Amino acid sequence: MKKKLMTVFGTRPEAIKMAPLVKLLQKNGEFEVKVCVTAQHRQMLDMVLELFAIEPDYDLDIMQHGQTITDITSRVIKGMEEVLKAEKPDMLLVHGDTTTTFASALAAFYQKVPVGHVEAGLRSGNKYSPYPEEMNRMLTTSISELHFAPTQGNRENLLKENIADYKIAVTGNTVIDALMSVIKEDYSFGGELDAVDFENKKVVLLTCHRRENWGEPMINIFKAVRRLVDAHKDVEVVFPIHMNPNIRKIAAEILSGNERIHIIEPLDYEPFANLISKCHIVMTDSGGIQEEAPALGKPVVVMRTETERPEAVEAGTVKIAGVFEDDVYNAAALLIEDDAEYLEMARAVNPYGNGTACEKINKKLAEFFCH
Repeated sequence: MKKKLMTVFGTRPEAIKMAPLVKLLQKNGEFEVKVCVTAQHRQMLDMVLELFAIEPDYDLDIMQHGQTITDITSRVIKGMEEVLKAEKPDMLLVHGDTTTTFASALAAFYQKVPVGHVEAGLRSGNKYSPYPEEMNRMLTTSISELHFAPTQGNRENLLKENIADYKIAVTGNTVIDALMSVIKEDYSFGGELDAVDFENKKVVLLTCHRRENWGEPMINIFKAVRRLVDAHKDVEVVFPIHMNPNIRKIAAEILSGNERIHIIEPLDYEPFANLISKCHIVMTDSGGIQEEAPALGKPVVVMRTETERPEAVEAGTVKIAGVFEDDVYNAAALLIEDDAEYLEMARAVNPYGNGTACEKINKKLAEFFCH
């Protein structure tokens, strides 16, 4: 009788990174696979489900306007309790660091269902940055039975926390599996992005939304971006803006009024991935794009004071600029002006694998149940 695996995710980043694993597990047929979504982020989650043709077996549909972390946590725990009682899976697979991840792992613990943690072992060393993700990761680690670590550094973090070595598999990151499945050399965007001169301009992809950057840090970042465009006539910026109205207000005040700054609505994953492929550099406060961009040879300027992905910094694919205007500007301007500096980062080896993470996870799962 096949062992039953259940996967759960609730946000766009989780869905992107879990989608190739779901598809592989379904294709291989070694396990019975059930898919549950919490819809912590409804609209953006649905875009990914449609792209990868995944139809959930369960949809908790928890998203509510103005929801707090407490709201999400309590609704996920209660919803997952009912799902887990109904399905009685042999293992629940969670991903990364969202509130869905931690709350689902906790619900599984209450039902004595083993948990497998995909993208395990990332640490920033500051429990409030990123918030609440850093603590979500650590709490999920304490509950999990299997830990799928993207890098050797992540494995070492887990060993320091007394996780047994045989429970850890270094796999690479599943986002590379997802990325390679959607990149197309002749990709055509259509719409607003047709106005972007990818051939003759150095296009900067900007993403900025992280909670700890709200307020003055975000103002500093946007001022640095505006200054970069004003000082370099060969630079264009594409900013798929977050839905948060506070972010939109600051962006409108600082970034509007320049025809080389394109503020656009959030993109589906396929056009977003191909946008990374066509841009010159990435400026971001996000996490996942620190893994994706290096796989496509794109230098990344991280607008945060620390990162839970230090191997990218060590590999030379990422530079941490902080959140002060001059520092952000100087880090980006160097990559625009200095070809040697740019090429050194662009040619650095991506530390997050070569697109075989899902196969390695499948192998570890088979070994676990075999033994």
